[in-house]
Amino acid sequence: MKTIYLDYNSTHPPFREILENSLDSYIKNFYNPSGITRFSLQRQALIEEARTYFAKLCNKPKESFVFCSTGTEANHLLVAVIASLQEFPARVYTSPFEHSSMYGALRHFGIEQVLIKALPNGQVDLEDLESKLKSSPYPVICILAANETGVIQPYQEISRLCRYYGVKFYSDLMQAFAKIEIDFSKIDGFTCSGHKIGAGMGASLVCLPSEGIDPEIKLFYGGNQENGKRAGTENTFAIECFVQASKLQYQSMEEKNQRLLKFRNLIDTNMKKLGCKIISEFAPRLPSTTFLILPIEDIDFFMMGLEEKGIVVSTGSSCKSRSREPSFSLLQMGYSKEQALRAIRISTGFFTLEEEINYFLETSSTLLKVLC
Repeated sequence: MKTIYLDYNSTHPPFREILENSLDSYIKNFYNPSGITRFSLQRQALIEEARTYFAKLCNKPKESFVFCSTGTEANHLLVAVIASLQEFPARVYTSPFEHSSMYGALRHFGIEQVLIKALPNGQVDLEDLESKLKSSPYPVICILAANETGVIQPYQEISRLCRYYGVKFYSDLMQAFAKIEIDFSKIDGFTCSGHKIGAGMGASLVCLPSEGIDPEIKLFYGGNQENGKRAGTENTFAIECFVQASKLQYQSMEEKNQRLLKFRNLIDTNMKKLGCKIISEFAPRLPSTTFLILPIEDIDFFMMGLEEKGIVVSTGSSCKSRSREPSFSLLQMGYSKEQALRAIRISTGFFTLEEEINYFLETSSTLLKVLC
C-alpha cells in the first residue's frame, strides 16, 4: 500500500538524488574536517563553502553562521547568546506560538519569558507588543511561520518596532526557511534546519547577531569547531545536503507554492463541507499548511482510519503530537481545551500530488460520515 504523506511540517521527505550524491562525496572524502592534512582541509573547505552560501543567501556576515545538528540545538545556541547579551535577570518577549525547544532553552538559561498576546487569527498582537516595548524594552523572539497553524507572523512590523525601541529581534525560521521569501535584513538572529526542506536529518543552522557576542559563549566545550561556538566534529554529509536542498527549494519555490496553495484551497473547501473548522482560515498562512478542528469528539478513530489507508497527518507540532495535550497556541488564540484536542494538521510539500489530496479528502469524507 502506498503511503500518502501529508506531514511535511514534521519533516520533509529527503531528496534521494541529493542524499545519494552527497553520500558518494562523503564516502570518497570522509576525512575529519578538523585534521591537519590536506584531505581534512578539503572537508573543512566544504563547510566554509556552505557557510559562504548561506551568508550570501541571507546577506549576513559569514562569521555569524554556526552549523549545529538539530533545530533544538540551534535554538539553544541562539538563546545562550541572547542570555549573554543581557544583564540578569534577563527577560524577553516571546510569541505564544514557539516550538517547545525555544521555551525550554529560555528556561534552561534563566531568561524570563513574557508572552505577547495572541490574536484569534493566529498572529501576535502588535499593539500589545508595542505597549510592552514602550514600557520596558526587551528583545523579542517570534517564530516566523507557526509550526501548527502555518500562520506567517508580521515579522517586518515586529522588526520595525524592535528597531524603534532599540532592541533585537530573533526568529525561529524552521517552517519558513526556503519555503517562502524572507527579508533576512529584518531579523537579528535566527535558526533553521535541513530536514524541514528535504535535506535529511543531521544539520541545522544558527545566524547569530553580528555584534557584541562574548567569544567565550558557546553551547558545547572542547574543540574549536565552528569558530569556537560549537565543539564537536561537523556532519559534513548533512551540511552538504542542506546546501543542495536549499538551492533546489529556492529554485522551485514559485511554482511549488502555487501548486501547494491550490492543494490547500482544496483541503480547506472540502473539509469545511464536512463540518470542520479551518483555524486561521483568513490569516496569511504557508501555502502548505491547514490546521483544522474535526467535528467529532474523539479523533483517535479518525486518525487510525487514515493510517489504515496509508495516510499520514498529525495532531500538531511533532514535539507534542504523542502527548495528546491541547495545543498551547490554540488555547492562547481563544479556543477551548476540548476544541484544541480535536485539531489535526495537514501539511504538503515538494512531492505532494493532487491525486493524494483527493484520496485524503475521499477517505476523510467516508470516515467522518461513519464517526459523526
